[in-house]
Amino acid sequence: MHIWLKRTAVFTFATGMLVYVHCALAQQYPARPIRIVAASSPGSGPDVIARLIAQKLTERLGQQVVVDNRAGVGGNLGAEAVARAAPDGYTLLLAMASQAIGMTLYKKLSYDLARDFAAIAPVASTPFILTTHLSLPATSVKGLIALAKARPGELLLGSGGAGTPPHLCAEMFKAHARISFVHVPYKGITPALTDVQSGQLHFAFSSVPAAMPFVRSARLRALAVTTLQRSALVPDVPSVAETLPGFEALGWYGLVAPAGTPQAVIERLHAVTQSAVGAPGLIEQLRNQGAEPMQGTSASFGAFIGAEIKKWGDAVKDVEAGPE
Repeated sequence: MHIWLKRTAVFTFATGMLVYVHCALAQQYPARPIRIVAASSPGSGPDVIARLIAQKLTERLGQQVVVDNRAGVGGNLGAEAVARAAPDGYTLLLAMASQAIGMTLYKKLSYDLARDFAAIAPVASTPFILTTHLSLPATSVKGLIALAKARPGELLLGSGGAGTPPHLCAEMFKAHARISFVHVPYKGITPALTDVQSGQLHFAFSSVPAAMPFVRSARLRALAVTTLQRSALVPDVPSVAETLPGFEALGWYGLVAPAGTPQAVIERLHAVTQSAVGAPGLIEQLRNQGAEPMQGTSASFGAFIGAEIKKWGDAVKDVEAGPE
């Protein structure tokens, strides 16, 4: 009995010390500036979102949060740099959908997006929008599917490049709808949309900000968005899921840290990030960039990343397999 009491006392003391260290670490962090690596060029969509969240974190943490642009190889250069960084909460990554795609698209990566990072918090999602040439005899998703089935392999899809999220979104659409089309990749989405407008192509998936100038000036028809429900960005446009239940394809952004970062630091960063994302001012700024705020726990965001790796990976494999 005496030994049991000693062991209980030691366990209680050790547990208390862990709680004390956890709390002390959370109170001390951050003690110096924090760096968010944005794996994209200055002025790009991911860079703008990284700077918006960095500004809000600076205000809430009392330390400067700066953005470090590391563009290249589909977002992999930036991710590799953060995966090798010290797991102390001072080097973070703005993870994004292109890196989930890269897990399958690139055969040799020096990091694993799920294994080598600790999820902190989601930040924002960006729906894609399906637009068509005005003369195309299909004014709905149902009509487009029917037309594609009536003219198998004849419709031309434009994209901003092979393997980009909007292109793979289109491949998901093809699989769900059981249709076929010809993919025509461009170096950027604007020339692709311009050729949809002129009638050289039939349709395209793109970001909302890229397409809306064409839609508002009645040069393209907006058929649907790729969120499960209608998007606040374009509330009058139906979702693909209204015709194909369960269909969803999103660009997304969220903060992650190197694996092994103390849980107290993860919790602190999660709390301030979600507070920032829920602030009305930031919500408006995100929507101006064609993005919607995201909320969730660190655990749910980690599960989301794992699911996205699989979903986008399946789309990549379908493309690599080619037509049946």
